[in-house]
Amino acid sequence: MALRWETLEIDGPWKAAIPVRIHRAHVQDAKPPVVLYLKGDAFQDPGQGVTQSPVVQAFEDAGAVVVEADYGRVSQNVFPKAMECAFMALYGLNAKLKQFGSGKSLLLIAGDEAGGNVAAGAALKARDQMPGQLAGQVLLSPMIDPLMTSASIRRADEIGMREKWSDGWSRYLGTACVMQHPYAAPCLCSRLSGLAPALVVTSEDDPLRDEVVGYANRLRESGVAVRQRIFSAECGWTDVYRQGVGRWLPSLCSEFREFVAGLRL
Repeated sequence: MALRWETLEIDGPWKAAIPVRIHRAHVQDAKPPVVLYLKGDAFQDPGQGVTQSPVVQAFEDAGAVVVEADYGRVSQNVFPKAMECAFMALYGLNAKLKQFGSGKSLLLIAGDEAGGNVAAGAALKARDQMPGQLAGQVLLSPMIDPLMTSASIRRADEIGMREKWSDGWSRYLGTACVMQHPYAAPCLCSRLSGLAPALVVTSEDDPLRDEVVGYANRLRESGVAVRQRIFSAECGWTDVYRQGVGRWLPSLCSEFREFVAGLRL
């Protein structure tokens, strides 16, 4: 049975009401990590999703409380509204952490593909506006380079994503000048130091692989703790772009669990 959407009310300097779904099927820890999850879909679908993402399933299986934010419907998937919506949800969760986990739960933000872009941008703003409150960021093949000039992106046609990603960037950015904003295109940001530790995932056959690996390397060079995983082509990771489940799901669950364990040390 599908979970119902409810409203997360945010108070304080950033007042908002954001639709969310709460996933907590396998919570056993008294201090479970709380994850704000932002789905992908190339900035195309502003509506509420009906089916549960396999990424949510991986986090749930790892024992997390997953708060899935419907940032697309609120923001119509344009910058800066989408990133601001995600940041406000993060701010609201931090203020109400006891309600979703416990006062000692770790707060993380996660997203895949376009949602990974928004998560990375919100993590940058969290560093600037709520320092020390975000414990980690989980970037799953984040769609972070609007120039789309990497070598690996040439494979996008093979999985039918090049046009969708190009159209998605046009929708999200609106005008070329917005591309230079660090919260819009994190890979172009000149200051990455001080960001929350990151779990960064891609695969050998992922068209976004090169930009993802490049961003992970820049994070490391800036002193950010990075855990990186590149799945084999046989794992079916690129099915994530169609909300499909591949052999990667147990591995992602394990990677996430180990990432959280490292944050607790």
